Amino acid sequence: MTAERILPADDVWAPLRRSTQARIGLGRTGNALPSRRVLEFKAAHSAARDAVHVPLDAEALAAEVEALGLGTPAHVRSRAADRSEYLRRPDLGRAPADLGALPHCGADVGVVLADGLSPRALADHGAHLLAALAGEFDGTYRLAPPVIATQARVALGDHIGAALGVSTLLMVIGERPGLSVADSLGIYLTHLPRPGRTDADRNCISNIHPPGGLDYATAARIAAALVTGARRLGRSGVDLKDSSRAELEA
Repeated sequence: MTAERILPADDVWAPLRRSTQARIGLGRTGNALPSRRVLEFKAAHSAARDAVHVPLDAEALAAEVEALGLGTPAHVRSRAADRSEYLRRPDLGRAPADLGALPHCGADVGVVLADGLSPRALADHGAHLLAALAGEFDGTYRLAPPVIATQARVALGDHIGAALGVSTLLMVIGERPGLSVADSLGIYLTHLPRPGRTDADRNCISNIHPPGGLDYATAARIAAALVTGARRLGRSGVDLKDSSRAELEA
């Protein structure tokens, strides 16, 4: 009788592991995980914590944004005085400290670059995503001067959009880091932004972090389709659906 050859667990799981960021087939050493897997977990946990706590270099981001030729970005801060208060008091992150630096331009679309829960994500991807959005909107919609917001939650964009007088606001914000991804951006779209809007009034494009997540061009194309749909419908949120894939198939 020929003994059946049993492949090591790592060989069995290797093809699947290459197609997902989830932690699968980690193996074991006795009753514990292998040391390599434990160290990988701790490194990912540290990266996630750093993504939350390391503050955004707003001046460096402003220089990148200004180099795009979209105007000098204004800087808005929430009422959260520092990172600790921001994490403990989400309500303060939704309210502006001062909006006096914002011009009332009445543009079609405003874009806010917000640190959110991952300043690292905005530092890594914010200017590149803004460039893709500007290219997608070029000749179609008039863009307001860009705004950088720090210690910001999503609803801070409602105040900024109302102050700018834009028809539609795109809040580009660092998403909550996880143990697989610490540098993911999201775009929250709100048509006719004003204080008091709820999550039901918004549309979200998430998981923007090439090369492992959504790429800039695809995210910008989806955002443009949602802006067009919101303007036709007269509102955003639960009644607005992504039509970008349908347009590609037509």
